[in-house]
Amino acid sequence: QVQLVESGGGSVQAGGSLRLSCTASGFTYSRNCMGWFRQAPGKEREGVATVYTAGGRTDYADSVKGRFTISQDNAKNTVYLQMNSLKPEDTAIYYCAARPSRTSFNSAYFYNGCGTVPSNYEYWGQGTQVTVSS
Repeated sequence: QVQLVESGGGSVQAGGSLRLSCTASGFTYSRNCMGWFRQAPGKEREGVATVYTAGGRTDYADSVKGRFTISQDNAKNTVYLQMNSLKPEDTAIYYCAARPSRTSFNSAYFYNGCGTVPSNYEYWGQGTQVTVSS
């Protein structure tokens, strides 16, 4: 069973930075799709950034491009989301999610990315609140 444990949320003023961490366990294969999603009050959950942990393509929501960076430390089974130049509209609960690979290497994920559609992700963390004040 895949488990995801998030940390790093909090409250910052606009223009500030935060880094979220997500440590995973229980994968069959070591390279998988992982990503960050968020849900603001009254809104649908949306993809923020995703990565195939074999070092392939990353995908970002247009609203965060140039400000957020997803990265990984495979030795620690951890994915990070560095969030810079935060805006009040970034306020949401942020969730880590995983889409396990069915093979040891998935070339489609590597070259085409994992995508940011929440329904394609099978496992979810508990969520961490990010609040950005103006």
